[in-house]
Amino acid sequence: MANDREVLREIWDGKLPICFQLDQEEIMEIQQPDPFYVMVPRLSYFPLVTDKMKRHFLRYISQENADNEMWLDYNGQPLKWHYPIGFLYDLYCGSDPQLPWTLTVHFTKFPESILLRCPNKDVVEAHFMSTIKEADVLKHRGQVMSTMQKKDHNQLWLGLQNDKFDQFWAINRRLMESHGENEGFKHVPIRVYSDDGTCNQRLVSPKNNDGSRKVLQQLISELFPDKIEVNLRTHGIMIPPDTPLQWLSEHMSYPDNFLHLCVC
Repeated sequence: MANDREVLREIWDGKLPICFQLDQEEIMEIQQPDPFYVMVPRLSYFPLVTDKMKRHFLRYISQENADNEMWLDYNGQPLKWHYPIGFLYDLYCGSDPQLPWTLTVHFTKFPESILLRCPNKDVVEAHFMSTIKEADVLKHRGQVMSTMQKKDHNQLWLGLQNDKFDQFWAINRRLMESHGENEGFKHVPIRVYSDDGTCNQRLVSPKNNDGSRKVLQQLISELFPDKIEVNLRTHGIMIPPDTPLQWLSEHMSYPDNFLHLCVC
């Protein structure tokens, strides 16, 4: 991969200020709980960054609900924990940025039809590793992950969980290298989301039939042939339409190795 390490570092260091507020209907104490403010990594997942916040609010709710699974919403929209935090913000606030991002915390009325259950961090790890393996199948026919040892898989996960750039990228760089005679991935792991959260995922080659590099505008024309002007955002950035898909995949994928792009 082209080693634009500064780009990788800037993406990794992206943070979001979040204000968590407990649902008013669940407060059982006379004294109102203070909101809980925290800076979280854009690349992380909510179950990895909410332990202290959960302890802060537990004393204000009915103890019979204390063991219930906690969940979050933004303006009434339940937030899916298996999506990266930064992507969720871009999806729901990208066109109208509001900081700090104010979210509501719930311990009751879990929306079973919308959210997956997440009883512990092992579930997050299993989802994360499964997604990386899917991305590797698209890029390298699964040949990179299958040759890694268990300790390498653990290092990827711990690098993300503990926000350690060097620890993560020491292993992840292998997943970003091209293999074989043709420079570039077989397919680019990419998911494009409409503002209603609908996901469009298809096989996308980083090259055109003549061998030239495919750029973002060509992908947009394929996905939205009837729309005149479509822009895509990731990591809070409006992506220039002439950006090569191979470069995007190498430098602006989330740690799960997918590009998560929002229509704007």
